[in-house]
Amino acid sequence: MKVKVKKEGKVKQFKLISSWEDVTLEKWLKLLNFEETTKSEEAEETIAVLSNIPRQLIKELALLDVALIMSKIAELQAGQNSSLRRIINIDGKEYGFHPNLESITLGEYADLEHYIKAGLETSLPEIMAILYRPVTEKKNMVYTIEAYDGDISIRAEEMRKMSAQQVEAALVFFWIFVNDLLKILPSFLAEQMTEMTTQLQQKVSLKNGVGSE
Repeated sequence: MKVKVKKEGKVKQFKLISSWEDVTLEKWLKLLNFEETTKSEEAEETIAVLSNIPRQLIKELALLDVALIMSKIAELQAGQNSSLRRIINIDGKEYGFHPNLESITLGEYADLEHYIKAGLETSLPEIMAILYRPVTEKKNMVYTIEAYDGDISIRAEEMRKMSAQQVEAALVFFWIFVNDLLKILPSFLAEQMTEMTTQLQQKVSLKNGVGSE
């Protein structure tokens, strides 16, 4: 999406996201981790992250223009596609969402628990690297992914290129799965899972609607 800004009699054109699909996990993390002190600072950071308008020029925008841009961004986020993308493509390589969460291993669960407790705001790339792994075989709607070996450092960096839309959908899907799993887990695991579910639910709704109260 193009934004026209007039300064000193000259009109310059800048780019603003056209859909929430344009927002990468890397950019979303910047917004999640931004500690706002005022609404004006939040607006400046949001526009800076989601457009290529220079910060100094953002500061010089009329309040009405800022309000219109923020309103459009909130509209794009609210209208995002919330359905889970089971197979995503990053730089020409396919990654598949865990095809059978019911068969999740203790190692996978332990690492997910570790990163969720460490804080979703900083650990989302690692969490996605556990849930999404390279597709090894695919036929029609059925696919298999690499076995989990705990080595996710490089893949976590790749996951930063995922769209925020895909990440949010994956978190919601995983949260629903965890919620259902609570009904059959032994009590000692259920207590830990309840805590993890609560954190997931809170973080999935965090910043839901940029610029909202």
